[in-house]
Amino acid sequence: MTVLTRLSRTWLAPAAAVCYFVLWVVGEWARSGLGGPTTVFALLALAIALSTWMPLLSLALIVAVPALQAAGLAVAPSNTTWAAYLAAAIVAFFVGFRGSKAARFLALPAGAAAAVLMALALIAPLSPNPLDQGSGASLRSVAVLVALAAFGIIAAAWGVGMALREFLSRREVSVELHESEIRYERADLELRLAQDRARIARDVHDALAHSLAIIVSQAQGAVALADVRPGALTESVEAIADVGREALLEVRGLVERIQNDDEAVVPRETIADLAALVSHMRTVGMDAVLEIQGSGQLTPSHELAVFRIVQESLTNALKYGGRGVAVRVELVWQENDVRVTVSSVSRTLANPSAVAMGAGVGIHGMKERARLAGGWLTTAQSAENEFVVSASIPAQVRTPVTSGAGQEA
Repeated sequence: MTVLTRLSRTWLAPAAAVCYFVLWVVGEWARSGLGGPTTVFALLALAIALSTWMPLLSLALIVAVPALQAAGLAVAPSNTTWAAYLAAAIVAFFVGFRGSKAARFLALPAGAAAAVLMALALIAPLSPNPLDQGSGASLRSVAVLVALAAFGIIAAAWGVGMALREFLSRREVSVELHESEIRYERADLELRLAQDRARIARDVHDALAHSLAIIVSQAQGAVALADVRPGALTESVEAIADVGREALLEVRGLVERIQNDDEAVVPRETIADLAALVSHMRTVGMDAVLEIQGSGQLTPSHELAVFRIVQESLTNALKYGGRGVAVRVELVWQENDVRVTVSSVSRTLANPSAVAMGAGVGIHGMKERARLAGGWLTTAQSAENEFVVSASIPAQVRTPVTSGAGQEA
């Protein structure tokens, strides 16, 4: 809200009324002393003071004062006090500027009535009945001209008030829009930062959870086979070192991507990397199979979503199903999307449903990835104790599917 708007709502009209009353009282004191005109000045000043608080009462006062003067119930305007009627124009200005809708609508009719009564009050001393046929056409002409001039001044003041009101209103709207844009930009920035933090958290979770699941599996396998195959201990330690080194490199890449705010700093995983992922899981004892039917194209972010979903599904299967878990990964390209299915059955776990029961944050993260990519993800436990993760990721460009074609890794 501008300073002028705040002043107009509180002190501008009362201040104008005080100045009006003081100037007229001082002026008339110097010319003819205080008398009857003081009451007229006070009523007109009151009309000005109330024009922003009680505009309808102000309009009534600017009509009532000249009516009382024309009827002889108040001191008629003289050749030095007739300009006091400018109070009607000041009231019209404030009503147009700050008045209610009803007051603004009634301002011009009230101004017209006041203008006619002002003309009658001005010519009343010249004739007992200015509108009588015997008074002459000259007085009627003067009365019409005075009324038209007074109404013109009142209407002009009302128009200026309306124009100023519209100008300040548009300016306030413009300021509010600007402030809203600033708030929106701040909220958008906070949202993007929150999304970036969530994405980074998911990436770190996926990278570390996958690597730690393999490390735990290798360590448990080494302990179990220590007496039967002493050489398995060395193999497991070497595998743990390799996996730890890869995890360190991946986390370092994530940190570099955060610091540089550039997705291109570190190559992102794609569907082409799934074969290496499945092959790597076989080296830790998982019976994993990858099958791809058809072909197509995804955006880089969608390819990363597919890779992370498969990676998290394999991690959960290894974590809860043990080294002997059998996993089948299927990617089927359809007309508008690629369907991802990861099914797992543990050969050593007494209760395979533990895979579903234990997959909490990981499943939630996969569902969030699929949702952000514009797709969906569900999990289910089949009658054969098979835990199935199914997802759909929208495809960018589709290449016709070759019926029955399959690629197995």
